[in-house]
Amino acid sequence: MDLTRLDQILDRASSRRITVIGDLMLDEFVWGKVGRISPEAPVPVVEVTGESFYPGGAANVVRNLREFVDRVAIIGLLGKDRSGQQLRELLSEQKIDTSNAVEEATFHTIVKTRIIARHQQVVRVDRERFVGPSASQIEEVVAAVRKNIPETDAIIFEDYGKGFLSTELVSQIADAARSAGKIVAADPNPRNLVEWHGLTVIKPNRTEAFHAAGVPSGDPDTAPSQDADLKRTGETLLKKWETENVLITLGEQGMMLFQKKEAPHYIPAKSQEVFDVSGAGDTAIALFTLGLACGATPTEAAEIANHASAVVVSKLGTATVTRDELMASFREDSKGG
Repeated sequence: MDLTRLDQILDRASSRRITVIGDLMLDEFVWGKVGRISPEAPVPVVEVTGESFYPGGAANVVRNLREFVDRVAIIGLLGKDRSGQQLRELLSEQKIDTSNAVEEATFHTIVKTRIIARHQQVVRVDRERFVGPSASQIEEVVAAVRKNIPETDAIIFEDYGKGFLSTELVSQIADAARSAGKIVAADPNPRNLVEWHGLTVIKPNRTEAFHAAGVPSGDPDTAPSQDADLKRTGETLLKKWETENVLITLGEQGMMLFQKKEAPHYIPAKSQEVFDVSGAGDTAIALFTLGLACGATPTEAAEIANHASAVVVSKLGTATVTRDELMASFREDSKGG
């Protein structure tokens, strides 16, 4: 894609309105240095030098969108605890609409703590309890989304398998959005048996895709475009999910886009030094959906998502990509760099 076309697509982004629905988390990063091994056990002693907090899970998807879009909203489950308040404040600071997020007094907000020493993750500590919304809360969420559908361009379901998304919730919202001609995207999780049907795009990674398609997952082929099992998986999921597009992310190998009545399209990964892959999938679904909402073809949207993901894996922590960084990535390619 040339830079003029990319500019044309991204110029439309700020006026779009996108809602993300899914599992909310608070990402905590504890930064430090290791100077010795503990005398108590053969583990490193991390001397803490600082802490950072970022919106994580589905909140990281909306955070990626906010770099390009003026009006974004997030819906998920928050506790009335300190972490929930902190997450809501972080989102509000970025002018992300949290008015329809579900607040539950007995729920403990999901927190993922990563301890980083010298640019290496030493350990991750997860504090989570798998709880879904009640029947009345589902009704409230569906009603709120339906009310806003006329002025919504796209809806993204971000499933981290923590319980917020169910077939009941997804199907009601997806049906209403599809009837209104809106874009509906999903980033699925194999641990959560949501019945995905009739969406615009579903974006699993390679492992999730093979699991969902019931295809044994061996070692990836060195040439994904020639990978018969990958092709069979994508074609199986197009039929199973009755979706227009299946975008399978392949990590360091890039992405493969499957569309009805079109040959699979392979997008090789952009060569990039990788520091941290956390959040790359969030960036991919955010930028692919944004591309479609701005009039990009599925192939163009996949190319945008691929470049955006390459930018975020070159950063440490739960990161986002800016328009300038995205343009620079394409510019490097156009120069053959």
